[in-house]
Amino acid sequence: MTLSDQASGHERVSAERDRCVGAGQCVLAAPAVFDQDDEDGLVLVLAEQPPASQSDAVREAVWSCPSGALTLR
Repeated sequence: MTLSDQASGHERVSAERDRCVGAGQCVLAAPAVFDQDDEDGLVLVLAEQPPASQSDAVREAVWSCPSGALTLR
């Protein structure tokens, strides 16, 4: 990823639901980007390519995920 990609919000976030433990840390950190499934509590990605304004929140969500289910690329 180039610096210009980071600055323009071209980062992509993905979640491995089979690794998710439903802790909800991602939702607390970035509620505009993540939610939890009402049925099983697992992560839902609301915006695979979040806007640059959400970059810090998404990084916090990825860092704080206890199961390592989130990937930012």
